[in-house]
Amino acid sequence: MTLLLVGDVGGTKTLLRLVEMPTGETSTTASQQKNLYEALYTSQEYPDLVPMVREFLQAAASLLGNSPTPTKACFAIAGPVVGHTSVLTNLAWSLTTERLEQELNIAHVSLINDFAAVGYGLLSLTPEDILTLQPGRPQSTAPIAVIGAGTGLGEGFLVRLLDDYHVYATEGGHADFAPRTDMEFELLQYFHQHYHLDRVSVERVVSGQGIVTIYQFLCDRAQDLDRDRLSAASEHSTNLGANLTKKDRHLSAAEISQAALEKSNPICQQTMELFIEAYGAEAGNLALKLLPYGGLYLAGGIAAKILPLIKEGDRFLNAFKQKGRMSSLLERIPVHIVKNPQVGLQGAAVCASRL
Repeated sequence: MTLLLVGDVGGTKTLLRLVEMPTGETSTTASQQKNLYEALYTSQEYPDLVPMVREFLQAAASLLGNSPTPTKACFAIAGPVVGHTSVLTNLAWSLTTERLEQELNIAHVSLINDFAAVGYGLLSLTPEDILTLQPGRPQSTAPIAVIGAGTGLGEGFLVRLLDDYHVYATEGGHADFAPRTDMEFELLQYFHQHYHLDRVSVERVVSGQGIVTIYQFLCDRAQDLDRDRLSAASEHSTNLGANLTKKDRHLSAAEISQAALEKSNPICQQTMELFIEAYGAEAGNLALKLLPYGGLYLAGGIAAKILPLIKEGDRFLNAFKQKGRMSSLLERIPVHIVKNPQVGLQGAAVCASRL
């Protein structure tokens, strides 16, 4: 058996896991991965990844009754990885594979972008891990695309070469937000005016923080319409804005989405409608660039939690396919939602097994 060390390293939290798998096998299915021990750490409490891993291995030794000696390790990093180096965006950590191999005494260490790990994780999913929104017309040799809104917006893709897939991360979430409707143009102006931004990336809208900002925009808009009483068509918004309290204006993304699921707050419902349409449109933009007839997968921490809203009225798919003369192409692309929250860690194990 081969012992792997895998991790999901973020600016706030880091999750580490020991995984055992048959020697000589590539851990492309979850059933091949035997999880021995895992622990969650607060990243900012450590000056570097090395002391955290050492503490993790000591704790694992106490539980397992022997000192684990992983021979391969893969760490998924929430930020860009250039060559074999990563400087974390929200942590004063500078990581290199060579230093980690030496200081942790692990023969092979890999650093990959966290969304590259999600890409590898797609190779380990079972049918129970996904929900299909659009079956499309799958082609086994075509690229696969993955997009996921969570704390930020990740995008990546897989390309099949012979009998294997190569995984590539991108920074597509930082491309420009492209408004399509009058409301989205108003939202863009809101970003410019309230946050003094020269440009607005799509991640500003399609992310957890994006949900909060859309909600605040709609609260402000409702109150403005209430004051101005522009027309009879504004009466609905007038009612929305009239009784907003200070507490109402400071809801979290989870509270907003939950209220939308419960249909208990009209502004929260409208927020999630705008969010889902922007999400679908960006997924369609990614699909146009890759033509991923192998499938487009929605990962990240949000999609699986708001499944009823995504499916409701085909709002996501309609925005996804609304690409003018190219709409017929997007109807052929399979679209799936990843329900497994551990897809990134499973992907890190797939990557480690290939080292």
